[in-house]
Amino acid sequence: MSTRFLLLSTIAHCIICAVFAFEPSPLQDFCIADSTSSTRVNGQACKSPSSVGAADFSFSGLHIPGNTSNPNGSRVSPVNVAQLHRLNTLSISMVRIDYAPWGINPPHTHPRATEILTVIEGSLQVGFVTSNPENRLIMKTLQKGDVFVFPIRLIHFQRNVGTKNAVAIAALSSQNPGVITIANAVFGSKPDISSDILTKAFQIEPSLVHNLQAKF
Repeated sequence: MSTRFLLLSTIAHCIICAVFAFEPSPLQDFCIADSTSSTRVNGQACKSPSSVGAADFSFSGLHIPGNTSNPNGSRVSPVNVAQLHRLNTLSISMVRIDYAPWGINPPHTHPRATEILTVIEGSLQVGFVTSNPENRLIMKTLQKGDVFVFPIRLIHFQRNVGTKNAVAIAALSSQNPGVITIANAVFGSKPDISSDILTKAFQIEPSLVHNLQAKF
């Protein structure tokens, strides 16, 4: 097999992988999600265009601060396809994140989206961790107006490092980016992950594993 053929095959494979790594482009002007449809598709079925109106293209509420009176001291207010059905097939969504002083948006990952975050008010310490084997922490403190990018699927976090409330707006490259909060997933799965597995993975005592599972 020639080197040229191998090279062309590799390029073709990479192109195919890139095409299927992201949500498909829309094939019509719009596809308003029909939340009442029982049709199973990779996304949501479309409403009839004749029943579409201006309300399908707008959302109100991101001016309202989120309630941060919880253990993390933060609140994420999403605007994805569940809240704004017009986002169906557009590969984009957004969130508002409110942080109490020293509140955190704990380590998490978005399995289907890259995130770009803009600080609207306050100061945020943000960071993400690269994949194995480096597991390198890339971190920065942001001020009002600063922007930071969290690459798709990488574990990332934010923390308010100011003495006042902070607010950020983030855009994500999926209509339904999903979120996996690491602590919740590991210690709060249903049913529980075996304590034997977690004891070895985290190099801690079984009693501590049980204690953490009880918290989540």
